[in-house]
Amino acid sequence: MKHHGNNVRDFGGHSPALGARVLVDPSAVVLGDVSLGDDVSVWPQVAIRADMHTITVGARTSVQDGCVLHITHAGPYNDGGWPLIIGEDVTIGHNATLHGCVIGDRVLVGMGATVMDGVVVEDDVVIAAGALVTPKKILRSGFLYAGSPAREMRALSKKEMDYFCYSANNYVKLKDQHIAELEGSVLN
Repeated sequence: MKHHGNNVRDFGGHSPALGARVLVDPSAVVLGDVSLGDDVSVWPQVAIRADMHTITVGARTSVQDGCVLHITHAGPYNDGGWPLIIGEDVTIGHNATLHGCVIGDRVLVGMGATVMDGVVVEDDVVIAAGALVTPKKILRSGFLYAGSPAREMRALSKKEMDYFCYSANNYVKLKDQHIAELEGSVLN
């Protein structure tokens, strides 16, 4: 669905690049140097703003309602700035804020969590709802992090690890239903 309406906008000579079967809700804003992989879903009231650096979102990742995704600009306090890089099969819960960080594959970012500048989240991590991941922290693969500031709580179980792809695939199916209904309403 390549609908570049008012909510998918160019900025500074950069156009968002959308993969195949991407859902961008009409109330979301995707702006600037953004790349969304195949089967990404961007739900209502999301802001993805790549106005001073790049944002990359991997395949089958869902960015749920109210999330804010932004970058860290280059300047006197940070020479190169930090892009926002999000891997594949990531579930980003409602109202999460991700800022100039790197998120690996198969990560669950809980509702209302904040992941700050320069953080690196390895593959297969759960960040609990409401967690505050402070700048430049590294979250190790295979663990649950919670609290403010976020701390390593415990290792993830096999069942929790399997949930990453289940959740991602569930959102792909739901996204496909939304695309079908949106396209149906456009045709009628």
